[in-house]
Amino acid sequence: MTAELALRIGRAVGCDACTVVVGQDARLSGDVLADAVSAGVRECGANVVRLGVASTPTVARAVGWAGADAGIGITASHNPASDNGLKLWTPSGRAFDKAQTRDIVHRLNRDEVSLAPWDELGEEREWPDAAARHVNHLVSSFDDLDDVSVAFDLGNGTGRVSVDALYELGATVNTIDGQQDGRFPARKSEPNAETLTALRRTVPALDVDVGLAHDGDADRLVAVDETGAYVAGDALLALFARDAVSPGDAVAVPVDTSLLVQDVVESAGGRVTYTPVGDVHVAEAVAEPGYVFGGEPSGAWIWPDETLAPDGHYAALKLADLVARGEPLSEQVADLGGAAYATRRASLSFDDKHQAMDRIARDIHATYDEVDTIDGIRVDTDDGWFLVRASGTEPLVRITAEARDEADADRLFEDVRSLVEGARVVA
Repeated sequence: MTAELALRIGRAVGCDACTVVVGQDARLSGDVLADAVSAGVRECGANVVRLGVASTPTVARAVGWAGADAGIGITASHNPASDNGLKLWTPSGRAFDKAQTRDIVHRLNRDEVSLAPWDELGEEREWPDAAARHVNHLVSSFDDLDDVSVAFDLGNGTGRVSVDALYELGATVNTIDGQQDGRFPARKSEPNAETLTALRRTVPALDVDVGLAHDGDADRLVAVDETGAYVAGDALLALFARDAVSPGDAVAVPVDTSLLVQDVVESAGGRVTYTPVGDVHVAEAVAEPGYVFGGEPSGAWIWPDETLAPDGHYAALKLADLVARGEPLSEQVADLGGAAYATRRASLSFDDKHQAMDRIARDIHATYDEVDTIDGIRVDTDDGWFLVRASGTEPLVRITAEARDEADADRLFEDVRSLVEGARVVA
């Protein structure tokens, strides 16, 4: 991602807008890219509202708050500090869909933008209070949390909105690495069981109720229970879904989600639908009537009545509220029964993964009646499910199989592995 490309993307967005919100995470390249984006937007005659350094959820919400036509967030989310990118937002808080993204790419490839005359260039104004508005909105959305104590690992990112809102609601909050630093010196930007060692030690040491953590731009939220154990993404997804669902409601999750979520949602009278992997696909699904929640085990959570953007801040307060109203987090997770589910995974290398996937698809269709191909190849059986997907970045085909007990998981995994291995031999 260069300033030249950011300038061109700014033009491609600006030529079809009157006002564009621009914000950035804490990465060191953010200032340069934000300046370039703003210049491109204004060259096409559109105005720019600059948020400065802000979380991605704040950028997404600010598009609607500012009455803008689009938003551009400069962020690489959970990626390393050396990376950066641009994410485009609509006024609903939903990321640009495939059709909108294709339009932008088309304009870039054909240089189909109209620059404004010298005396009709757009103007730029700063809006430094967007984060404060986000805090105020969250505070008004939840009851007091003065019975909850939290350790919050911000990972030197842009998640301060969560801490401020928790504090205003009366929670006891202890922060770890709260100073913004786009080099992410304390830990990697992606929060997971391996990178959150400091948080996992701190929670039991301080005897707090829950540990929370964001990635670099705070669109993700993950958790540690009161014992210091990392809460698996599928379990957190099931907790949020169970809280949101009433009989007849729907929840959207990606195809690689644990069977646990389906069982929990259906026991509450709801239903689960599956999407391709990626929060943009989950957002597209939950925008439809009847959906009350959607999420990804990676830590992206969407409540459509709130916003169609994954809002790690809202998720942080939601989880703190669940802990305040219920049993300790470890007990809530145990009540889900997730320990009864067995998962098997493997990655197999192929010189041509796409050719291999074609052969695998033919064999699976010949073997099984119910096959879902929205993202890879997923098959649900009476005992569980399996998924075969080509890696997006490596010459690998990935296999996941899950069942409600170990023996069924082993059998299902070996069946699908045999099919995939057969494609490798033929290829």
